[in-house]
Amino acid sequence: MKFDTPATRNPIDQLKVIGQPLDRIDGPRKTTGTAPYAYERHDAAPNQAYGYVLAAGIARGRVTAMDTAAARRARGVLAIVTTLDVPRLEKGRMNTASLFGGPEVQHYHQAIAVVVAESFEQARDAAAMIRVDYARQPGRFDLAAEARNAKLVPGDSGEGSGAPPEDRFGDFEGAFAAAPVKLDETYTTPDESHAMMEPHATIAAWEGERLTLWTSNQMIAWGKRDVAKTLGIPPENVRLDSPYVGGGFGGKLFLRADAVLAALGARAAGRPVKLALTRPQVANNTTHRPATIQRIRLAAGRDGRLTAIAHESISGDLPGGGPETAVAQTKLLYAGANRLTALRLAELDLPEGNAMRAPGEAPGMMALEVAMDEMAERLGLDPVEFRILNDTQMDPEHPERPFSQRQLVQCLRLGAERFGWAGRNARPGQRREGRWLVGMGVAAGFRNNLLMKSGARVRLDAQGAVTVETDMTDIGTGSYTIIAQTAAEMMGVPLEKVAVRLGDSDFPASAGSGGQWGANNSTAGVYAACVKLRDEVARKLGFNSAEAEFVDGHVRAGNRAVPLGEAAGQEGIVAEDQIEYGELAKRYQQSTFAGHFVEVGVDAATGETRIRRMLAVCAAGRILNPKSARSQVIGAMTMGVGAALMEELAVDKRLGFFVNHDLAGYEVPVHADIPHQEVIFLDEVDPISSPMKAKGVGELGLCGVGGAVANAIYNATGIRVRDYPITLDKLIERLPEVG
Repeated sequence: MKFDTPATRNPIDQLKVIGQPLDRIDGPRKTTGTAPYAYERHDAAPNQAYGYVLAAGIARGRVTAMDTAAARRARGVLAIVTTLDVPRLEKGRMNTASLFGGPEVQHYHQAIAVVVAESFEQARDAAAMIRVDYARQPGRFDLAAEARNAKLVPGDSGEGSGAPPEDRFGDFEGAFAAAPVKLDETYTTPDESHAMMEPHATIAAWEGERLTLWTSNQMIAWGKRDVAKTLGIPPENVRLDSPYVGGGFGGKLFLRADAVLAALGARAAGRPVKLALTRPQVANNTTHRPATIQRIRLAAGRDGRLTAIAHESISGDLPGGGPETAVAQTKLLYAGANRLTALRLAELDLPEGNAMRAPGEAPGMMALEVAMDEMAERLGLDPVEFRILNDTQMDPEHPERPFSQRQLVQCLRLGAERFGWAGRNARPGQRREGRWLVGMGVAAGFRNNLLMKSGARVRLDAQGAVTVETDMTDIGTGSYTIIAQTAAEMMGVPLEKVAVRLGDSDFPASAGSGGQWGANNSTAGVYAACVKLRDEVARKLGFNSAEAEFVDGHVRAGNRAVPLGEAAGQEGIVAEDQIEYGELAKRYQQSTFAGHFVEVGVDAATGETRIRRMLAVCAAGRILNPKSARSQVIGAMTMGVGAALMEELAVDKRLGFFVNHDLAGYEVPVHADIPHQEVIFLDEVDPISSPMKAKGVGELGLCGVGGAVANAIYNATGIRVRDYPITLDKLIERLPEVG
């Protein structure tokens, strides 16, 4: 199905199932421990052995020798494959560093061997017996030190945010110099880890030349393609199966070493092999969000209208990698006649930087939304009103291109009303409640809506039951439920008559899970397949498909009503289709918006910050399931708190690795850190987006939260911190005197 004209009324608009706050249908399996994750697929292949990855102990250099004699003699060892045994493997399309093979070490914890044994403990112990000789080379591990060598480069997160190396609109320098009110500040964000609960894990089994991977992966079609390319086998000989993913946040968008080494180990041992990366390897061997140094310059007239905006960002990555696209939202979020954005990349020898929890906008807005608050203060304007004053209904750099929907002003106004913003004291450091300095902060939320081709197969059987098959993944976001709701709405059956099968590369390729694109596109693909199925049912019954109604398990036309099962017959009916997009995305800018409000308390003596309450007001098209959408948003808000207050990978700048590379040392919010969170969805549909009239929502709940927290801390204390995370050591020496 080609979607190239705005959606009109269709069966989804009935809202009998779609739009209802239904419980997740996979919930009972998740809560009873019966949803099998990749490492737990004991049923997948018989006689599984255990693999353990030996990772490089240097950050840059070469492996000159590996002595595996003792390890091969160790009890239970079945096979050992080292990086010196294998020529450097082809890189997948999405990989920056090589995942295995050859002597060169590009980053710390790069995989250099896999040991296969009868038990996990035997494999781990044997790996420790391997003696490795290295020729260490000096590396570049400090972004601040390398920033002066950073080069202008284009950036594309692959998730809807991107920018050319340098982009100019109007005369920024002239407008900035002439403005009566201006701001020029630098902000930094640190390296961060995905910290998903489920580590990267894979079970691999060979049947002749055919390889099956039961793995944890967000993008099945990408994974299948890159496994085939990396191992040099035909794509038709590769199958990936990933029905449940225990969190990915971008870290499982791409092929990683667990899948490659499980496959190599299984081939060497002649047995299925299960393998999981250790926590330190998840941090250092896979990907992370790279640190940024961001300079923002804003200029405005006395009336508060922005006349010049510049956002420049420096980040680092391995040679061949790309920048964090932190300036992308600044190209679209606020009006302003004169504009400059620039991306610079410094080559570093740290582990690969790549997509993590809203790449681009998440760290970019941590800077931009603080700068907007600072500018509002210089202008003597309320921060909410300053943002509203500089709203735009079209792409500021392409005025002929309007937003398909843009309700940022409504988000901010409703949020201010619900949060009690009028009671905020604009003068910082004035509100005290016992030992706590209390403040409120606001930030806009922004995330683009990305359209991606997505397919599905739908079966109707003689019992009137519907089965949906698509390689879409459920990474804890509720894909099973909204896909079932879509099929139920389209085919006129109750939810319990729909079965959903996900995550298998033998199914039609979907959009996959990432970049907040999964829900809208995957359900639109199911919509397309259901339209074809409805047409086939009508054709078989001799009905006019335009007049046929699918209601209560029947198909009706005129005076006739036939049960769906009877229409399907004993052989059933199968339909397969995909959603494809035309030129609408070029004619309209498609984005999602939010107003984020946060109240904090800062201990007047210690500088400890506690979140007191949070509110997000979101405009993101039709909300397919308000209950699961709320869960996504409050989860994202929690991640925003983590980025603002605690998340930071500490870099050993001598040896080039992340020191706090486990869940004990890498701090993330826990339940005690997060108080009441409120989420409001504006009543919105976007017929430009898809037949579902929906857009993404998950990452919108994150983008802007860090800035709102920082602004609340300033309002509470009068201390402006521009270097994240805002830990108490950055506050304690500057706190107001305790009276």
